[in-house]
Amino acid sequence: MAQPNDGSGRAPVAIVRPTTSVTSGVEVTQKLVGAAVAFGNLISGTFGPNGLDKMLYKTNGEASVTNDGAKIVAELLVKHPAAKAFVLLAESQENACGDGVTGCVIMASELMREAGRLLEKGLHPLVLVNGYQTALKYTLEHLEEVEIEVDLSDKETLLSIANTAMTGTSAEISSNKLSEVVIDATIQVTSTEEKDSHSINTEDIRISKSGKGSISQTKLVRGLILERRLGLDRMPRVVESGKAAVLSCSLEIQKTARDSEVEISTAEQWEGFIDSEQEILDQKSEKVINSGAKVLFCAEAIDSRILHRLVDEGMFVLDNLERSGAEDLAKATGALMLNHIDDLSEETLGSFESLTVSRIDDSDEPRDRVYLEVGKSSGLSTIDVGGGDGVASEEIIRGIYDALRSVSATIQTGSAVSGGGSFHMSASLVVREKAELHSGKERLAMEAFARALESIPATLASNAGQHRLDSLLSLRALQRNGSGSAGIDKDGKASQLDSVFECADSVAHAIEAACETACGLLRVDQVISARGD
Repeated sequence: MAQPNDGSGRAPVAIVRPTTSVTSGVEVTQKLVGAAVAFGNLISGTFGPNGLDKMLYKTNGEASVTNDGAKIVAELLVKHPAAKAFVLLAESQENACGDGVTGCVIMASELMREAGRLLEKGLHPLVLVNGYQTALKYTLEHLEEVEIEVDLSDKETLLSIANTAMTGTSAEISSNKLSEVVIDATIQVTSTEEKDSHSINTEDIRISKSGKGSISQTKLVRGLILERRLGLDRMPRVVESGKAAVLSCSLEIQKTARDSEVEISTAEQWEGFIDSEQEILDQKSEKVINSGAKVLFCAEAIDSRILHRLVDEGMFVLDNLERSGAEDLAKATGALMLNHIDDLSEETLGSFESLTVSRIDDSDEPRDRVYLEVGKSSGLSTIDVGGGDGVASEEIIRGIYDALRSVSATIQTGSAVSGGGSFHMSASLVVREKAELHSGKERLAMEAFARALESIPATLASNAGQHRLDSLLSLRALQRNGSGSAGIDKDGKASQLDSVFECADSVAHAIEAACETACGLLRVDQVISARGD
């Protein structure tokens, strides 16, 4: 870019390299809108219960099949700045809600498409942005009016929300079974802070692949599942209910910080040295045995002599665990994680209901799965997903994760809305009515926002093989005639959906984030590319 000659004969001042391209005016809008629409068209085919999958083939030869919006967006190698804004949008929705990424991207794409049409007709970008933000305000106000209250006892609604989150994925095959497991796992880690106020940390819910059986054999373990090879084959494979100890210190002879030598001149001295060492190990063993623990978990190494002594007493012992794993065991059982063996006592122990070990023969080497069932008092829960390893299993786990996040958010916020594009259509009708009250050009932007909202039910109908316009007109007529929960069903037709719900917080965040991203792109009036493209 060079400053134009002012007529004085001086050469223009070069600000950027000659290879840099600068795009201004209508061309900027065309570039940004074109990239946004292309991104939306790429992902819209995966939306809804009839959405199809994408096969992603990486440069390293790995392939995956999924229709999860977050997975698709994360794997794409995009270079266009507008497309990168959509990648950040998808990441924001995934991090905040864990579900609704595809709908969020489609909404933002449609907002850009509608904006492109109005900008070509001469509407100022800031007028368009103001109209979008006004429409967003009315949409969120309408959400507060139509949302329904949900609590822990409303299991039917929670099941519907979990099923909606898994619809269209491989997990849909056994969605009813999986939804029940998801809800039980979520309720297990739910803590009540105040009256009708719940706190859930989804990190307290673990997902493990069993690598055997079928998806229908998925079950909830109110505790933890550990996978590793046991130190001794004669370790007990079943331990009944009892106490558990968790240590973060090693159980072996302490080594000196400096190198030292012990000079022994007689056999008696050698025997005395060995006996004193054995006495120290026996003291450590007795300390553990006298504590009353049936199970010992240690984040550091345990001397083989102590290990054999404890196993002889019928104890189950696991050492060399990761520190995070030891912390999880302490949280699940309610034990205190001790940094010194002298602190071990009955008061520091946790409790469990049962511990079982199953051997799985893999192609490489056998592995042991330790099932630690703590019970309803467990601070952690684990979903043991049945079925073999591979692409299908990964897709099922993604569906379960989406359901977990949706159910958790619903319990925390205590609100849900009708699914199947029902809310988007009703919000579209409200925005159209509010637009009638505005006499300025913002009205055009608000009507465009309403059309973008209708893209959600339209995409659901289109993916089911129905005509977009016919389905939208039918749905609009149903809602105008008082059917507030009418939406697009699995067949792509407008019908009453009384038992289909989705998380209100996820829907609100998706619409708000899509609007913010579109408004941010619409404020751009110049694109400067150092690559020249």
